[in-house]
Amino acid sequence: QVQLVESGGALVQAGGSLRLSCAASGRTFSSYGMGWFRQAPGKEREFVAAISWRGDNTYYADSVKGRFTISRDNAKNTVYLQMNSLKPEDTAVYYCAASGRSGQLQWASEYYYWGQGTQVTVSS
Repeated sequence: QVQLVESGGALVQAGGSLRLSCAASGRTFSSYGMGWFRQAPGKEREFVAAISWRGDNTYYADSVKGRFTISRDNAKNTVYLQMNSLKPEDTAVYYCAASGRSGQLQWASEYYYWGQGTQVTVSS
């Protein structure tokens, strides 16, 4: 069992930066691939980024590639999402999730555990 708690969401101006954190409980955190998804009002939840259990492989949605960076610290049971050059279209609730599978982990169905989400709002 893994419990996930996101933090770091805020209101920020376009062009600004935020770092989201996702703290995980459980001793097996380091064995899970981790991902970030987001959901804007009236839209489907979409993949943002994923990282392998060792942190040596990362994957990004085309919409965030070059602006967002996913990383993890297994000693702290935490995964991060550094978001730079934010745009109004990045506004959404951001969720972290844990998967016992390997691969690019771009599909929500691949994830076993989900956090409650943190709100990111980017003003123009």
